[in-house]
Amino acid sequence: MKQFLLDRIITIGCLLIAFIFMLIFLVMLEIPTLSIVTLGTFYLLLCGTWLAVNFITIKNKLRRLERLLRQVEQPYLVGEVLPTPYSFTEQQYFDIMRIISQDAISRVEQANREAKEYKEFVEQWIHELKTPLTAMNLVLANDADIRKLRRELKRLNNLTDHILHFARLQSLEKDKQLAPFQLGQLLNQAVKNQMDLLIAAKIRVSVDGEAIIFSDQKALQFIVNQFLINSAKYSPSSQVKMQISEKALVYEDNGIGIPKQELPRIFDRGYTGTNGRNFGTSTGIGLYIVSKMCDELHIRLTVQSEVGQFTRFTLEFPSNLT
Repeated sequence: MKQFLLDRIITIGCLLIAFIFMLIFLVMLEIPTLSIVTLGTFYLLLCGTWLAVNFITIKNKLRRLERLLRQVEQPYLVGEVLPTPYSFTEQQYFDIMRIISQDAISRVEQANREAKEYKEFVEQWIHELKTPLTAMNLVLANDADIRKLRRELKRLNNLTDHILHFARLQSLEKDKQLAPFQLGQLLNQAVKNQMDLLIAAKIRVSVDGEAIIFSDQKALQFIVNQFLINSAKYSPSSQVKMQISEKALVYEDNGIGIPKQELPRIFDRGYTGTNGRNFGTSTGIGLYIVSKMCDELHIRLTVQSEVGQFTRFTLEFPSNLT
């Protein structure tokens, strides 16, 4: 009650001022004292009754809100079940509350989707880890060929890079480190890193041109690694050409290619396509990470392909960062 009266201190003050002016006006009109007392008493009773009814109404509303809050499993859903108010001010607060509630619901749903997708990816990633681990056990149990062990170890390392970069996608904007570097040197290092896989897949690689690029070197290294890994996985015995110009990098292999109808979806999360299903070891996450990295680094990524002919990825670097 005390807080209720304090919230309406201005209204009560205005009512008291009006009461005083009314008394003065009645005295100036020489109204009999009994009539003035009667009118004053009636005025005070009317104001008191209005305050009491207002207090009871608000108290009942608060009790209903408390019951709603107890009944709703998630507090952020309260905004969706609130009764529609009638007063102008309450309507404004109600509209704001609905906007906040809907935004909270949207964010929670998105977080739940991302958590589910991350869980599914981790489960798939763990399942895929078994392939190189099993292969390493077989190698150790038989001929213990060092080259085969290195190849499987590189696959494990690539899978670890996948999940680390996938986990960092949410903080990519904060984690990126832009600096100038020689693109040709980075490409040669990427080829060297994947050499065991490339040799096993009989992939021939050529790098032509050179340019100084201002970007995130670590992210670009992952992007090129992913292209090389895909070529080794899906296009064995093919030739890879990486052509550098001042503002772009063109990566092309003459492998199995990608069906035209699947090109718009190859950067979707979890999409494996015909080639991924045929080879049975695709997570559909590598090119998704590549696409997100390019978006964050303002690199325009495009793809062209013809089945049985070639697959060509083009990275166009922003001119204001070169």
